[in-house]
Amino acid sequence: MILAGGEGRRLLPLTAERSKPAVPFGGRYRIVDFVLSNLVNSGVTRIKVLTQFKADSLIRHLSRGWQLSPILNQYIDATPAQMRKGRDWYRGTADAIYQNIDFIEREKADYVFVVGGDHIYKMDMRQKLAFHIKNNADLTVSALPYPREKAKEFGVIEATPDMRIRRFHEKPRDPQLMPGSSDMSFVSMGNYIFSKKALVQIIKEDAAKDTEHDFGKNIISSMLDRYNVFAYDFSNNVVPGAEERERGYWRDVGNLDQYWEASMDLVNVTPVFNLYNDKWPISCYYPPAPPAKFVFADIGGRAGIATDSLISEGSIISGGRVNRCVLSPHCRINSYAHVEESVLMEGVTVGRNTKIRRAIIDKHVHVPSDITIGYNRIADEKRFSVTESGITVVAKGACIERGDCPV
Repeated sequence: MILAGGEGRRLLPLTAERSKPAVPFGGRYRIVDFVLSNLVNSGVTRIKVLTQFKADSLIRHLSRGWQLSPILNQYIDATPAQMRKGRDWYRGTADAIYQNIDFIEREKADYVFVVGGDHIYKMDMRQKLAFHIKNNADLTVSALPYPREKAKEFGVIEATPDMRIRRFHEKPRDPQLMPGSSDMSFVSMGNYIFSKKALVQIIKEDAAKDTEHDFGKNIISSMLDRYNVFAYDFSNNVVPGAEERERGYWRDVGNLDQYWEASMDLVNVTPVFNLYNDKWPISCYYPPAPPAKFVFADIGGRAGIATDSLISEGSIISGGRVNRCVLSPHCRINSYAHVEESVLMEGVTVGRNTKIRRAIIDKHVHVPSDITIGYNRIADEKRFSVTESGITVVAKGACIERGDCPV
């Protein structure tokens, strides 16, 4: 069960017209492709994706790109909120499961993965399942060491040496440190495996109470005294074909700065998150497109060059320069333009002599010639969104006039 119904308000304007799991990432992927690839690569092939807000592009992406074999009882179904248990839409993550509890009860399965659809990571789910079975657990929560100053954004776990969870604190103001550490806390990844009987029982109990119907705030804490609840240390998970530096990589791209930082992780010479591991492919769908093209030799400074970048199919670097960027399909960088440390989504065109740095530009934006973006924060804030760390974000389909930006 993939929880993919969140609004993603902190990712605005990228989520103005799409849900968070449908946000493009890594050039040709959507965020949801990463959790789907983890499940399918692990042999989990009966999957419900629970959608709600602005789900059209997500549903379209799933229906066109994620087709498994029904003859083998394999499926990936987009399941919109249907008010199956009353007149309310999903009131929380636990309520999303409750409103689809009939499906879980009908399935002939002993274990149920409940995972978020908006994180970037690689996990062999089979290793987590083996840990769950070995400990006769009712619930196993994926967790990892995380910097204490950032841990207040997540659930923080206190566990015994054998990884049984003693206490769970949802987004605490003063996160508990891990034993023996001066700067790390043990945080929940929002990624669970339940024994089916326990999940059905606890979800129905929560539905009858006046709670926020949230896994972190309500479900985990209510299970600690009555069930076997364990933490699975994600840093021990070994993905086939992955190198040691990738172990434990997990990004919650919850806001624009985190999204940009995770995107920049992809373009390093030796990336900490490697998309080129053919033993653990990240699958997705994209319509056919011609290869990326680089044109013009370096004559008078006019050269199509990309360094330390991901350039997707259909893109043309036409006499411009790109450095440390992620370009989605069908982008075009025209002559003498210079783009660095930026994410350009599908169909973005950059005009001649334009300079862009530290920016995220959503789909189908035409950036005019002879302007700058990312060089003057005060000017950018008048027209675009600018994050706390200074990343300029241009909304999907924005119409930019030359007078909007410094020349």
